[in-house]
Parts: sequence; C-alpha cells; structure tokens
Amino acid sequence: MATIEILGVPHAYELTAPTSYPHTLVFVHGWLNSRGYWQPVISRLSGDFQCLSYDLRGFGQSQPNKYTDFIHQGVSFDLNSIQRSDFANPFESLYTPAAYAQDLTALLEQLSITSAWLVGHSLGGTIALWGTAQKPERIRGVICINSGGGIYLKEAFEQFRLAGQRFLQIRPRWLSQVPLIDLLFSRASVVRPLERYWARQRIVDFINADPEAALGTLLDSTTEDEINRLPQLVAQLKQPIYFIAGAQDKVMEPKYVRHLASFHPLFQYSGNNVIEIPGCGHLAMLEQPDAVADHIRSIVFKHSEIKVRE
Repeated sequence: MATIEILGVPHAYELTAPTSYPHTLVFVHGWLNSRGYWQPVISRLSGDFQCLSYDLRGFGQSQPNKYTDFIHQGVSFDLNSIQRSDFANPFESLYTPAAYAQDLTALLEQLSITSAWLVGHSLGGTIALWGTAQKPERIRGVICINSGGGIYLKEAFEQFRLAGQRFLQIRPRWLSQVPLIDLLFSRASVVRPLERYWARQRIVDFINADPEAALGTLLDSTTEDEINRLPQLVAQLKQPIYFIAGAQDKVMEPKYVRHLASFHPLFQYSGNNVIEIPGCGHLAMLEQPDAVADHIRSIVFKHSEIKVRE
C-alpha cells in the first residue's frame, strides 16, 4: 500500500506493474467498502492490465486527519448534527459523487495516468461517470458494476435514507467482537454467503468509515436532483459505457441498471451495453470474480486494437 495526499486528505492506493496495454484500469469502490474488495478481480487482470485501486476519502485507510483521532479513540459522533438538503449544485458539498470524482481526477493527475478505463461499483459507478464528464480526455471508457438508477421514487428513497442513517448510528467498536456477527455480514446483499474473510472485512470497513463521509455520501448521492441528473450525465458521455448487473441484486435491481444504461448510445434499444451475471447479488466482484474479470477483459479489448492473449 502507498499513500498520496489529494486535496489535503491522505489517500491509500495500490498500483500494479505496467503491462504492454497502454491504458490503466482504475477501480472505484462503493459505499462503506474499500479498495480491497477489488483484489479478487485485479488478481485475474493484472497480467494484462496495470490496475489502480484506492480508498475513497473517508473510507478504508483514506481517513481525513480531522477525524482520525476520533475514530481511533472510539469517540462517538452525532450523526443527527449533520443535515443534508437537495443541492442544486453538485459541487456544493464535499460528499457528492461529483466531489469524489474531483478526488479521482486529481489522483490520476498526480500518478501521471493519462489514459484509463474506470471501473466503479455501486456508488463508485456514479463517481466514475462524473469523473469521465470532468476529464473526458483521460478516460477511454467506463464499466459500472451493480450501479444504475436515474429514477427518483420519493417514498422509496426517503425510506432508504432513513434506514441508512439508523444503520450508521449503530457502530460501536465492540461490534466486531459479537459472536457470529460476521455470519450476518457474509449474507447481506449477496446471493450466496461470502467467505468469512470478506465478512470480517465488511465489518471493519463499516466500523472505521469516517462518520461525516459515511452519512454525507449516503444523503448527497440520493437527493432528487442527484438521481435525476444521472441520465443526463450518461447521455452526454461519448466514451463507451457498460453496465454489469447482478441478476439477483436487490439493492440495485437489473431493471434500474438497464434504465440508466438506456440513455447511452451503446444501448441501441436492446441493451447491448448491459451484462447480467446469473446467481449474483450486489457484490459481483466478490461473488463472481471470474465472470466480472472476464467481462471487463472482453469489454476493454473490444475497444482496443490489442487482442486477448492466447
């Protein structure tokens, strides 16, 4: 692991060795996750592509200095003191997908990555789309995994936001010591239980996420303005945009993935830019790493003169 400072915040990242392929694959994780969730996929791709994974600001090991002491000392943070409204300007908050995309483009610039494919999971997919809009000259294409939307359902989103806030309130440091708690995390949002290693990692990331970032990203990515802006964002992008969905994803159902994908020209009325993975829930990169890696490789090489190695 290495760290680099972006806009005053140390960011943890991992960069594999360069290959003959000229474009770097950049992996962006989702809410309450960290860069490690990409390792099963990266291990399958790093022979063909240079791969960059990093922890989003406030997650994993990319902790803002102002909150580091609170986290390590176990001091509680009053989430009720943070309020969010529907921002008309996506840059008015530090926690909108557009703001996180600014971190991403700054990271690419500091690492001298001038040409990349962005691969984003869930919220990370939205960040990848924003990053492409902000620096189109650097981005060759985007692959969104378990990521879609673009339809604002008021009651559903209000319930989701409320449930998320309550979920974040219950994060005592001793939670990881509760007997069999990892079994609960191994089953959440997936079709088949994850290995207990990943369940324990989910607990660590859940507990250690910066309080303001955890709540801010939840609320600022689910406003009516933000949701309604997504189809416009996808429609304006000229790069190839693909969507990989879990056929049994209950968090981001395939119908919502197809809805957002339909605004891009590659959709062509028949969903040519949408791939569904059978028997897969919301954590495709952990549930089906072989399938995800194969689809990424196929998509990237499809838009390149370089052929898949025999």
